[in-house]
Amino acid sequence: MNDGTRIESAMGSADVVPTKSDFLAFQDDFFKSLERAQKSVNTIKNYRTDLNCFNNFLNEKSKDMVVQEFNPTNVEEYASYLDGKYPSSNSRRRRVQTLRIFFDFLLNREVFRENPIKKITPSPKFLDIPRPTSMNHIITLWDHLFKEGQTSDLFQSLLSYRNMVIFLLVYGGGLKVSELSSLKKEHLFLGKNPRVMIIPPKRDPYTIPLHPLFTNVHEKYIKLFSRVQKETNSNNFYDRFDQEFKEVLFNANHYRILAGGISPRGLEIIFEELRKKLKIELTPKSLRQSCIFKWIHQKLPESQIKEWMGVAPSYSLKTYYELSENHIFHENFMDQVSIS
Repeated sequence: MNDGTRIESAMGSADVVPTKSDFLAFQDDFFKSLERAQKSVNTIKNYRTDLNCFNNFLNEKSKDMVVQEFNPTNVEEYASYLDGKYPSSNSRRRRVQTLRIFFDFLLNREVFRENPIKKITPSPKFLDIPRPTSMNHIITLWDHLFKEGQTSDLFQSLLSYRNMVIFLLVYGGGLKVSELSSLKKEHLFLGKNPRVMIIPPKRDPYTIPLHPLFTNVHEKYIKLFSRVQKETNSNNFYDRFDQEFKEVLFNANHYRILAGGISPRGLEIIFEELRKKLKIELTPKSLRQSCIFKWIHQKLPESQIKEWMGVAPSYSLKTYYELSENHIFHENFMDQVSIS
């Protein structure tokens, strides 16, 4: 019997004992089922990472272990394996949950008669306590970006204005790196009351207001880019940029633009460089949390804040409200800034 026939047979009867090679094939079929269900690329990637953790456990446990004989003792051993490997309760909890979903998939294929992973007591889910960038560090960051934007070095000035655009979208609009990386020019609405449109994959689009200064910063950003385009020796490259790149942001080193758009990791690197240079506490997540506290102090309706955060109505903001008196944020430091 070849592998394909054996797998097909195993997936049709719980009396057939699958080997570990079959088990990996079941995982491939599981991932294909997720694709058919139109799960996101990131969701499937996370499931794959979680199941690889279980595969590593099996390899360390025994090369000859029969997967279908995964018994209560093995369940306890896997729980202990996770305890030793991941200090975070939420990391352990996620990997158990993924494995439980996968075994439910095998149950539906009649490969198993019960789900052994249900015997693992999941780690309790702890709320992620907000750790926002402090108001002093936010002002330090803004002052640095604004002053650096006035430099005579044209390309450095362009990079600084790009980073000012990022700052205003995160601290002003609460955008995540995943939203920034896919943001298109057509998603910006400029003028006296600028807004940015967010288009979630499974929800209706919505817009978030930005600080009025955003329009002037963005216009300066575009003017600087036009000057770089005219003065560079690589005109062909920048012609391509103008015609083909639809993204608001761009990826660059310290000498030239590399591509339209910038990955979430690329955005995190920008924040890492600024954090080290200015010696401040700063990540995209911490700056976004500062924005959420700012919204709370502006006394915006909770439902409105949740919509702009992109979370479900059932999401709890309790921790934010409890800590709001300790984390006070505003936009006053930008009100008097003049961009020419």
